[in-house]
Amino acid sequence: MGDIKQELDKIKGRISDSNFLANKGLSNEVGIHVFKYAPQYELIVRDYIERLLHTPSDDYRVIERDMYKILNEILEEKRVLGTVPSLEEKKGKDYLLAQLQKIATPEAFLAKMKYESHQRGDVLFLTGIGKVYPFMRSHKMLDSMQQVFSDIPIVMFYPGEFNGQSLILFNKFHDGNYYRAFNLL
Repeated sequence: MGDIKQELDKIKGRISDSNFLANKGLSNEVGIHVFKYAPQYELIVRDYIERLLHTPSDDYRVIERDMYKILNEILEEKRVLGTVPSLEEKKGKDYLLAQLQKIATPEAFLAKMKYESHQRGDVLFLTGIGKVYPFMRSHKMLDSMQQVFSDIPIVMFYPGEFNGQSLILFNKFHDGNYYRAFNLL
């Protein structure tokens, strides 16, 4: 348990760093970082993010985008959220997955994530990654974010493993390969 708290304590220093905020020192075009953690620490990580969001800083401004909340908004707007349980019951989970992936595309997520006036010092936190699997796959989301968020560092909070190329959700499901991200710490 001590390890996760020590790791979390390092985040503030990392996102306060002016080179980090300027996306400097990266060989790639986008500053995408993964904070990986053991899935059993989900609640500790959520609690930490919540505190960080409500502690003002002169160095940075954290903007959180919870993928699960966004998924629900998309499904609600398309008026299908209420039909999900009965659809799964009648047609099965594979059918449901295919239907939801048609509606909740990376583009639909991006449209909901956008915010204007990126300022120097903004950091985008992606949360709720585990809760939207398998409807939204991390590597596809990161791929589609590259162009839109090229001027802001992104930190994806990932309950699983990331070794610089493979994303393994919950240390169990191969979630795809993504080569342009860096481990945050």
